[in-house]
Amino acid sequence: MTDTTTLRGALGATILLPGDADYDAVLPHYAGAGDPAAIVRPTTPEQVADALRVARERGLAVSVRSGGHAAKVFPNPDGLVIDMAAFDAIEVRPDGTVRVGAGATWGAVAEALTPHGLVITSGDTRDVGVGGLALGGGMGWLVRAVGLTIDIIDEIELVTVDGRQLTASADSEPELFWALRGGGGNFGVVTHFTFRPTALDAVVGGRIQLALDDLPAVLTAWRDVMRAAPDELSATFLALPAMGPDAAPSAQLIVCYAGDDEAAGLAAIAPLLELPGVTDHDIARRPYLDLVDEAMTPPPVRMVGGNGMVDLDDDTLAQFAASVTGFAAPTIASVRYLGGAFARVPADATAFAVRDLEAMLFRVVLLPPDAPDELAAAAAEPFAPVRARITSTYGNFAEAADPALLPLLYPPATLERLRAVKRAYDPDNVLRRNHNIM
Repeated sequence: MTDTTTLRGALGATILLPGDADYDAVLPHYAGAGDPAAIVRPTTPEQVADALRVARERGLAVSVRSGGHAAKVFPNPDGLVIDMAAFDAIEVRPDGTVRVGAGATWGAVAEALTPHGLVITSGDTRDVGVGGLALGGGMGWLVRAVGLTIDIIDEIELVTVDGRQLTASADSEPELFWALRGGGGNFGVVTHFTFRPTALDAVVGGRIQLALDDLPAVLTAWRDVMRAAPDELSATFLALPAMGPDAAPSAQLIVCYAGDDEAAGLAAIAPLLELPGVTDHDIARRPYLDLVDEAMTPPPVRMVGGNGMVDLDDDTLAQFAASVTGFAAPTIASVRYLGGAFARVPADATAFAVRDLEAMLFRVVLLPPDAPDELAAAAAEPFAPVRARITSTYGNFAEAADPALLPLLYPPATLERLRAVKRAYDPDNVLRRNHNIM
């Protein structure tokens, strides 16, 4: 175990160590709690640079926390977590862009922009941090109308491991700018993003409740509707476990028409209301903020699952449906239809290179935290036929920090280009508690 007790005198920022009164309060994140040797809470870019300097000098691996929504896939027991919570300012600028701190949450962003009639395509739930999502891609309710979150970034401010404060954009550090949009936290500690928001006073959307009686038929009919849908319409299938002792598993479509013309939105959504198995809905004109929901936060669990981008042929949908209902444990599953603006971005424009597949799906089984490996293997088995079809994985939903995932995260040419940027900006791999590019 690395001795971190002498860090208090070496850093100007607040340092929290195991046993400190505030350490346990900062520690929790989605689905559990981490176990870092130390947490540093900077308030300025200079303090971020100071933390990185000390980490280099002492050989401490660094991980960065923005919202803390990620599951416990990047443990750092002998390292230093840089908690970016203080970098949470949201500024609407006179030129129409929005500057957002990496430690802000997407709920706070949506709330701040609503009075201005602006939206930024973002995370699905309010407590998702801006930094992690925006560096990994950013699939949200506007993915077909606007694209990924990385597709609307103009500038990224960051501190590199050697202490430099840089602004990456198309005109300044362009190769770094390319890598940061999809390459995750491999290249520096981001402090702020500048986004190009969309002017949108309201959307037309909500939730369409579905029966689970014939899930393959529901998913196939939904796919066929989405193949003919306008780009303004995004729709995601979501299956949830029972939320109480007397509840049952449920399924729904979360629908967002990116326009405040209620008549046009209702016309686009109408075919979804005719799907087999529809039991209820609350479709209406509403603020985008209403779709950025509170997350369902489970107790500490062992998550067993996977995700990937695929084309939705009938066999894939049937196998996915079987994996949703085929194991007797709480299961969360989703299929997000892509295309539209997402697919029109050239493959080499950002480090998120796979733009030509039809949908992104995932399935996660929630097991007790002490579940044996044999139970985890059994939970994974129903998803195996779907996993065999997956050729590309979305890093923000990946269940483990496994080097074997890199070829699924990035095509070969993209990965080699990312490795070159990594060598230029973090040659000693200080930032390695991530989907590590080396």
